[in-house]
Amino acid sequence: MHKGVDCRLAMTQLWDFLDQELTEENMVAVRIHLEQCSACHPHAAFAQQFLTALSRCRCADPMPETLRTRVLDTLRNAGLMS
Repeated sequence: MHKGVDCRLAMTQLWDFLDQELTEENMVAVRIHLEQCSACHPHAAFAQQFLTALSRCRCADPMPETLRTRVLDTLRNAGLMS
């Protein structure tokens, strides 16, 4: 585990990390944690595989805005997004 990034913080920032939306310093800290933590690494690997699979099956129709709003609200309420 990298000093300064614990499992909770790494998992909270996982999706932003995968989308490369963190600062460079935070990207490095989360990357190091994920590489060294046997508990978090499988979650990160699964999330990356999920995003890869999702990108391969893009729909021609965009997601309805109401669905997008509901998904984002659910993630926020679960504490998985700020």
